[in-house]
Amino acid sequence: MIKFFRKIRKNVLKEGKTTKYAKYAIGEIILVVIGILIALSINNWNEKSIEESNELKYYKNIKRQLIEDKNAINVNIDYNTHYLKEYQQAINIIEENDTTLVDSLVRISVNLLEFSDFHRQSNIYETMVNSGEIKLLKNQQIIEALQQLEEKYIYINKLEDTHSQAVIKFVVPSIISSIKVLNMRAENIEKLYSFEFQNLFALVADLMTGKNEAYENIVFRINSINKLLDDEIARKN
Repeated sequence: MIKFFRKIRKNVLKEGKTTKYAKYAIGEIILVVIGILIALSINNWNEKSIEESNELKYYKNIKRQLIEDKNAINVNIDYNTHYLKEYQQAINIIEENDTTLVDSLVRISVNLLEFSDFHRQSNIYETMVNSGEIKLLKNQQIIEALQQLEEKYIYINKLEDTHSQAVIKFVVPSIISSIKVLNMRAENIEKLYSFEFQNLFALVADLMTGKNEAYENIVFRINSINKLLDDEIARKN
């Protein structure tokens, strides 16, 4: 094609037709500009296509992580709900001073050492922020929802830390001084049935109730974000 234009230009110059050559030169420039614009347009389209593909990939990865988080949180909710029922039973046993259920009280008391602890396997959102790839996400509503969810994750981790510290500071000393854990036998029944021990159950139950409320709030937010992600994924597919 280039050789063709050069041949035309050479013939025009030989004929000495300056005006005709000027028109031809302008036409050639226009064709070159059009070619450049088309090339740029194709390049921009390719870049946009790659960005949209990466954005879609991140939306899918985020959704997959959120589903994993939700499943793990639901396990912790069930875990806490189970022990909350036991702790209420222990509170009633102490309140009624029913020493015929001392073995049950011992078993439940030792369970005070247990506590839910939610940890994510990974954090795609934080990784994207640190790497700067968060700019690939164009849906601002999803970004803001993820930021708010991150704050809830931090809050639940603080609650879990408070619970673990309560176990170390209050539960362990009480268990050691009243129960022989090796054979699960009450060694200090008076202390086991004291109002202090009842308060201990109430304290831990309150912590677990607060954690469950925070867990349920996170599940609600995850469901809302996943709905936004589903809409965005469907739009881009």
